Amino acid sequence: MNLLHKIESWGDTHQNKWFSILRLVLGLIIFFKGIVFIQNTDAINGMIANSSVALYAVFLAHYVALVHLMGGFLIAIGLVTRVSVLFQIPILVGAIVFVNAQKGFFSMHSELPLSILVLCLLILFLIVGSGKYSADEFMRTHEHT
Repeated sequence: MNLLHKIESWGDTHQNKWFSILRLVLGLIIFFKGIVFIQNTDAINGMIANSSVALYAVFLAHYVALVHLMGGFLIAIGLVTRVSVLFQIPILVGAIVFVNAQKGFFSMHSELPLSILVLCLLILFLIVGSGKYSADEFMRTHEHT
């Protein structure tokens, strides 16, 4: 059994009920962040205008919005949680390094602490998985019906 399977099986056997509640809250936060990202078209247009490669910026804006919406929903219900988390982690690292770090940790409108917390929770759910109260667990236990 390789290391990935060992981590996955350990995470699946060491779950508490509150992990599922925490996963649900994390998924909802990411989902609503995607909605806010879509609604804030001025910031998206500014990012595209300030980019030297506008096509790349357009792709990045659409990628972030889609991954936050779909990934947040999938994390919230616990469906393919580890895969959804893997798509979220590069976005959060980029948000910490390129967006929030420029504003500073203690500035008035900094989201750096929230971004760091969300990144830590994403890494946690990458290890422990979706938990007992998830769509993954339901499908695993009801696969023969």
